[in-house]
Amino acid sequence: MSSVLDQRSAPPVGGPRPAPPRRRRTRVLALPEARWALAALVLFLLALPAYLLDGPAWLWGTLFAATYVTGGWEPGWEGLKALKDKTLDVDLLMVVAALGAAAIGQVLDGALLIVIFATSGALEAIATARTADSVRGLLDLAPTTATRVLPDGTEETVDTEHLAVGDTVLVRPGERVGADGQVLDGASDVDQATITGEPLPMAKQAGDEVFAGTVNGTGALRVRVERDPSDSVIARIVKMVEEASETKAPTQLFIEKIEQRYSIGMVIATLAVFAVPLAFGDPLQSALLRAMTFMIVASPCAVVLSTMPPLLSAIANAGRRGVLAKSAVVMERLGQIDTVALDKTGTLTEGTPRVTDLLPLPGSDLDDDALLRLAASAEHPSEHPLARAVVAAAREKGLPLADAGAFTSTPGQGVTATIDGRAVQVGAPARLLEGAAQEPHLKAVAELEDIGRTAVVVLRDRTPVGVLGIADRLRPDAAATVAALTRLTGRAPVLLTGDNERAAQHLAAEVGITEVRAGLLPQDKVAAVKEWEAQGRRVLVVGDGVNDAPALAAAHAGIAMGKAGSDLALETADAVVVRDELATIPSIVQLSRTARRLVIQNLAIAGAFITVLVAWDLIGTLPLPLGVAGHEGSTVIVGLNGLRLLREAAWPRLTEGTT
Repeated sequence: MSSVLDQRSAPPVGGPRPAPPRRRRTRVLALPEARWALAALVLFLLALPAYLLDGPAWLWGTLFAATYVTGGWEPGWEGLKALKDKTLDVDLLMVVAALGAAAIGQVLDGALLIVIFATSGALEAIATARTADSVRGLLDLAPTTATRVLPDGTEETVDTEHLAVGDTVLVRPGERVGADGQVLDGASDVDQATITGEPLPMAKQAGDEVFAGTVNGTGALRVRVERDPSDSVIARIVKMVEEASETKAPTQLFIEKIEQRYSIGMVIATLAVFAVPLAFGDPLQSALLRAMTFMIVASPCAVVLSTMPPLLSAIANAGRRGVLAKSAVVMERLGQIDTVALDKTGTLTEGTPRVTDLLPLPGSDLDDDALLRLAASAEHPSEHPLARAVVAAAREKGLPLADAGAFTSTPGQGVTATIDGRAVQVGAPARLLEGAAQEPHLKAVAELEDIGRTAVVVLRDRTPVGVLGIADRLRPDAAATVAALTRLTGRAPVLLTGDNERAAQHLAAEVGITEVRAGLLPQDKVAAVKEWEAQGRRVLVVGDGVNDAPALAAAHAGIAMGKAGSDLALETADAVVVRDELATIPSIVQLSRTARRLVIQNLAIAGAFITVLVAWDLIGTLPLPLGVAGHEGSTVIVGLNGLRLLREAAWPRLTEGTT
């Protein structure tokens, strides 16, 4: 869920600031797969003009040979090792096919095949490394040191990993909480969006639970450690993401599921086509030529291209619309989903609190603007997100703010200031109106809270003069997106959120969601996904925060909102909505389904060509040039068919306002 508040929160001026998270990203060229792929690509690009311009054969021949070695030695070696385990690796077959192409003069085709496979392997290695980096980086959310309070009252700075259950730690304003525990004394507002996804800081006082990695507000807290650091909620999120990534079914394209049998069959058939005529007295050259022709026309090049162009074209089209799918496998999986789980804060909503209601009370002599100006003037010095929302609303209206004198802020209660010579209080109704009778302002508070708003009461000289409603604003395309996803999957999406039940139910009713699971921690979201997966569903999870990452990893497919998304969510998700346009989600699901239909069409075309050419070679005498032409022709046809998804018209428009 949204990390906007976490990013924007600031401690008081002069107070301690949490250390910025350390970035630990693996450099691309530190990966051997990337280095070899880059070398193969550079050598290929150097050889290509020399070959096409009829340059010296020794020049382009040497460069192409170097391309074969740099790009093909690793998959070839891995394939040879796989043979020890009696497994025929398709990469090894591609290397053999490339060498076979070179042997009959198709040097360029073989080199291109090598470069494509080397690049594919490098991209997979980079994606794996990036995910591992972000999982490790999640641990940086938790501070490395904490202030431990000894029994005699003295303080010492210790590494958080040395904290033990029962220790007492002091959390100063602006610091991150060092361990999961219970507040012993003190009061403060704690921003725990990274854990629960709640859009607003939570008031904490004695007896309340706090989590490692959450950000303390303006008050000081003494916290008793309740969990070993290795068992904190943050540590468990890391573990869940790693386990989900490891146990998730291996990602394979459709054609890869049959490649082993096809490859073995092709090798056996090629050997038979060579050996049988030879045994019956055919000349060696004739038998070898027939076998080589058979290997070319039966090779899976057209079959492989049946899959990739539609999926890659869909990826490119989606990228132009601000949706980044990380691989062809992802694009294929998105079209398989039948259940959608949506996060609330930062996904269906914008993730930033805004003033939604202004309710001046009878007898206050204030209109909407006057009430907002009064509240914003008092809140202006405060760093609380609710205060920033009030001040932002006043500035949007161009209201001049008065100077605030004698300003004080009480965690969990609100602020007090002198405005135009009068005492003004702005804050939580439960604290400022404690013990009040049933009066109009209490009715206004109840009405706002019943519709999922956070109510803020304004007092002037201890008399209530108005109530403000504050809420995380719904994205404009949320309801249309939910309706489109319902049509696509046949069932309404489910709302999974760490926010409170009342706010979640109200938002769900606004957008047309009927099933709501609220108050969830990260492990609860994962449990929900696993429950649906056990029922045979294929689940798409859409979220944006650290607490969504385990569910994104565990789901059949995961999409992260890009603008305010946490690094972990962006790396863990299979796709990213860069501009936070919610309406693109049903569109990319439909685009994926269209791509899958084109894959099936292409497989039928490729299969027909292979069948005809193989039969011709076995029954009659298929000339090698004609076999190559037929093989390449089928490749071109399926390639062009897949490229149709690059067209602007191929992007589905499933919701109102989608562009």
